[in-house]
Order: sequence, then C-alpha cells, then structure tokens
Amino acid sequence: MADSNHHSQHVEIPVNTSETTTFKQISIPVFLTNCLSFVKTNLVLKSKWSELNGAMGDLGTFIPIVLALTLAKDLNLGTTLIFTGIYNILTGVMYGVPMPVQPMKSIAAVAIASSDFNLPEIMAAGICTGGILFLLGITGLMKFVYKLIPLSVVRGIQLAQGLSFALSAVKYVRKVQNFSKGKSLGERPWLGLDGLVLALFCACLIVVISGAGEETEDELSNESRPTRGTRLRKILFSLPSAIIVFMLGVALAIIRKPDAVKHMHFGPSSIQIMKISSQAWKKGFIKGTIPQLPLSVLNSVIGVCKLSSDLFPEKNYSSATSVSVTVGMMNMVGCWFGALPCCHGAGGLAGQYKFGGRSGACVAVLGAAKLVLGIILGSSLVMILTQFPVGLLGVLLLFAGLELAMTSRDMNSKKESFVMLVCVAVSLVGSSAALGFGCGIVAHLLLKLRNFKRM
Repeated sequence: MADSNHHSQHVEIPVNTSETTTFKQISIPVFLTNCLSFVKTNLVLKSKWSELNGAMGDLGTFIPIVLALTLAKDLNLGTTLIFTGIYNILTGVMYGVPMPVQPMKSIAAVAIASSDFNLPEIMAAGICTGGILFLLGITGLMKFVYKLIPLSVVRGIQLAQGLSFALSAVKYVRKVQNFSKGKSLGERPWLGLDGLVLALFCACLIVVISGAGEETEDELSNESRPTRGTRLRKILFSLPSAIIVFMLGVALAIIRKPDAVKHMHFGPSSIQIMKISSQAWKKGFIKGTIPQLPLSVLNSVIGVCKLSSDLFPEKNYSSATSVSVTVGMMNMVGCWFGALPCCHGAGGLAGQYKFGGRSGACVAVLGAAKLVLGIILGSSLVMILTQFPVGLLGVLLLFAGLELAMTSRDMNSKKESFVMLVCVAVSLVGSSAALGFGCGIVAHLLLKLRNFKRM
C-alpha cells in the first residue's frame, strides 16, 4: 500500500541535455511547483509600461489584415479575437519572450485578391499549412532545415520582410486605403482626423521617445551626475509611445463615428464548426497553402527562432521544432472554428521588442485583451476598427519593419552582404520570399564553390 502511494506521487518529465533527452522522476508537488515557477518566470513584468507598450508593436500588421478579411470575406472577428487571444497567452507562457501571433499573410493576400477564395478555402489552406508544419516539427526535419540554412540567407529574408513592412507602412501613411479590396484610393489629405500631419506627428513622437533602440537609455545610465534635464529626459524616454498612438487612434475612431458605439452589442459571436467541401480543400491547398508554406517556414519558424536567439540569448525555449509544432497546432484547431489562420513572425517579434516587450507577459497581456474583447463585444468591434486612422497603423508598422530590417547589421563581410542582398533584391522585386531564398542559397553555394581548393 505504501509502495503504491509512493509511486502515485511521482511523474517522469523529459530533461534536455546538449545531445540527448533523458527522463527524470520527480514528485507531483515538486513538478507542480516547477511548472508554476516556469510560468512566473516567463510572465514576469520586467517593466509594466514597457511590456504594455510592447504589446502594441504588432497591431500595425494584425489590424489591417483582420479588418480586410472581416469586410471582404465575412471573417468572424469575435472568434478570431478569442482564439488569437488564447494563442497569445499560451505562447507567452511557453516561450517567455514577446512571441507574436500574426495572420498568415499569403493566404490573406490570395483571399482578398480572389473572388472565389472564401472562408472554407481560407480555413482549408490554414489547416493544410498547419498540418505540414506540425509534421515537419515532430519529425525533426524543421530542426535540420534550421541548422542547414546559412545565416546570410536568413538575414536576407529578414531584411526583405522588414523592408516590405516598411514599404507597406509608407503606403498606409501616404494613400487612403480600401482594405476590403486591397487597394489604394488616392493621396491622403494633409489635415483631418486621419491626415498626413497626424501620422507624421506620431512618427516624430515615437522617434523622440524611443529613438533607434536602447542606446538612449544606455547613454542616460552612463551620465555620472544626474541633472534636472537628465531626469526630464528619463521621464520622456519612459513614456509608452505605442500605447499613446494606439489610444489616440481609438479616441479618433470614436470621434469620427460616434454612432458606432451605440450600435455595438454585447456578447460573443456564435462559434460554429466549418464545413469544408472537397473542392474547397483542393483550392485552399493549391492557391493558399503552396504560396504560404515557404513564407511560414522561412519567416514564421526559422526567422523568428533566429531573431529570438539574437534578442534573448539567455532563453532557449524558441527552438525550430517547438515553434513549428505550435504554429501547426494553432491552425489545426482554430481554423475548424473559423478563426483566422495564424503563425508566429519575425516582424511582430521585432515590433514588440522595439516598443519595450521583453517577456512573455507582453503578449499574454495582449492576448487577455483580445480574449476579453472577443467575449464581450464579438464581431461588433469591427464598427470601431473601420474608423481607426489607417495612417497611425502605418506608423506602428513602419517601426516594426525597421526594427526587423536592422537585424541584418551584423553582416560584416562582403560575401555575407552579397548573399543577403541577392535575397533582398529577388524577394522584393519578385514578391516571393521563396524565390529570394532559393537565389540566396544558389549565391552562397557558388561562392563556396569558387573558394573550393583541391587537396
């Protein structure tokens, strides 16, 4: 009897070493204590305002795509908010870094551009993409691919993606946008509640407060004698610039259409299981999964893992295997209920880091906010989002793109820079990360062949 009770109080957990995985037997109370400690460590608020500010860093990508699919394809906004909120919370707990949850951009682009690519096809594409990524993760193939790809090629993809975000951001600021059709409608007026002057003012505000990175904070900490001017600068530099810009956008959205608040209703949207026909599976895979898969592998798994190791070398939870598996599981579950196909992304991580995100608490807070909004307001929230100043979304997206692009500054040799720029040029001109990746690999191999010496 004593032996039975003793055995029931122990569990075996995997322990990772440098080369192998062994199993260690520990008591259940110790196991639960370790889990609680792990969660607390990953969700610690290193700086309350900085983490909350960092949570705004990915909205420049998230809101336009979700809004476009809600208007053009009748995406269930409430369901998407609930599921992406849960994804955010779980990834914050698992990884302990501001790991983003972003829409799958290629699938969204195809859906907006095609009249015959609707919700069943979108969800089929997400499930197929997620299933393939899940298999690549659990079989260890993603880990092999991650180790095989040269750093110069990864940097090329990151630079191309960052510049692509920045170019889209400038377009949002300069041109009036019709997200439901994915088109620009002409020059944005200088004045008004969504004018150029407002966007430029917010961009200047972010530069003054946040600078180009952490250098300003380092300079202030190195000043031997704090003065009144130094204290004022510290207060200024600690302001949550992204939160200020976002809350300003919400206020202006309400001012632009006060009636939108009156017509909002409380309660979550109804969640239903998607019905996907065989034709929708076929079209979703061909038109959605095939173009999305290379982008997901390169940016959502390999790119985000490399960036995470660069920004947070002390945290080793973001392995190619685990990220590939989590992206797969998100879509194999959520897409069946009509939630937007999602992935992680280097651009979102860079944006949240730029605005102060340093732990999993950053995305967990964002996830909690999405979850609450999805439950309380559901799809009626779209009435406010349609009035949100697009120029301010462009400003947030611009700084996220620039932060991602700046990760390429460690390419110091001419050979590395050459390969990186080949990736960038082909990716941007050809509008294909996969094509840029292929050309970068070829350039890398040709340079290796050129330097090959016979023994």
